[in-house]
Amino acid sequence: MADTAQSIDVEVPDPWSLPLEGFDVSKAEIFQQNKQGEYFRRLRKEAPVHYCPESAVGAYWSVTKYDDIIAVDSNHKVFSSMPSIVIGDPSDDFQPPMFIAMDPPIHDIQRKAAQPAVAPSQLSELEDLIRQRVCNILDSLPVNEEFNWVDRVSIELTTQMLATLFDYPFEDRHKLPFWSDVATTSDAVGVAGADMEWRMKHLNECLASFTELWQKRAAEPRKFDFISLLAHDPKTKDMVNNPIELLGNLMLLIVGGNDTTRNSISGGVYFLNKFPDQYAKLKADTSLIPNMVSEIIRYQTPLAHMRRVATEDTELGGQKIRKGDKVVMWYASGNRDEEAIERPDEFLIDRQNARRHVSFGFGIHRCMGNRVAEMQLRILWEEILNRFEHVEVVGEPERVLSNFVQGYTNLPVVLHPKAG
Repeated sequence: MADTAQSIDVEVPDPWSLPLEGFDVSKAEIFQQNKQGEYFRRLRKEAPVHYCPESAVGAYWSVTKYDDIIAVDSNHKVFSSMPSIVIGDPSDDFQPPMFIAMDPPIHDIQRKAAQPAVAPSQLSELEDLIRQRVCNILDSLPVNEEFNWVDRVSIELTTQMLATLFDYPFEDRHKLPFWSDVATTSDAVGVAGADMEWRMKHLNECLASFTELWQKRAAEPRKFDFISLLAHDPKTKDMVNNPIELLGNLMLLIVGGNDTTRNSISGGVYFLNKFPDQYAKLKADTSLIPNMVSEIIRYQTPLAHMRRVATEDTELGGQKIRKGDKVVMWYASGNRDEEAIERPDEFLIDRQNARRHVSFGFGIHRCMGNRVAEMQLRILWEEILNRFEHVEVVGEPERVLSNFVQGYTNLPVVLHPKAG
């Protein structure tokens, strides 16, 4: 498993002390040190649609209010996903296409081909399998001794789920989260010491493995895993002949199936410990679990942003955005917008309209696996409460160095079993 956090001593300044003109919230250390909240609070208050003329990722607009984020995310004609959905620009020699970074009609065709793997009709079939795997993982954990929840639970559960969605060889499943970490690494963020040569080496290994799997699936009857669905759909069956496009979509599906659930699993444990009154409320009424799951996903916001490019001159929040400008929707800010969400900085498991968050996006790019993610979290918490009196966090978490993935590398916990 790759270490996606670097130990850094970069000082993150107080955002209220900085001039607004050059205000740059894209710096990964802000997120690793969990200081993004005040940066976004200032932008929402003073410049909800803010232009940063110069940064390590180039010039960009920050969109930080809930309603403005929905406006951008829902208008794919004016705000294009091409060529990338992350704030940094792809390198000239490596721009793997993926359907989340495409516009209609190609986006619609490729998404539709993969969608049945996570369609509502599949959830009932997946539920028993997920519960069995959750139980096996929880029953294997040590009690009354410290361990890293991220490694033993969050990564393990999402890795097993990824292997199922791809029907990937189960014994090799740990390659999947490693490739996810490689995919979300760049020169500035992610795996410590990684460069493009290192990334390409491992991404080519990923491509070779899945090309072999694709050819096998194409020769077999159609099933409901991602690879089989893409290999059998008349409009995507030739994707294997375009290796860079296949790799791009593999990166999308692996990261999409990994980061959201994985970091919400860790975040939920951390938040319940930070808000012990909510943990007590949960123990007293386990029917709150489904609502709590939505609140965890809001409060964690596993992917901090999505980026778009303006296809024409337009106006947003009183600001004139020019054709070609980079526009970044900060989901991490929209989910803490005081004007859209009551008491947004509090973790409230019985929050009304808890699913009214922006973590899954809006419009044609809304996360297609959102119901699977919610189901995994629901089942996990049902089984945790069946077994343990308390999951105690015994130290501060270590976070990923990234302005895209809001994630954890270490969350030290001690499990306290129920009496008897």
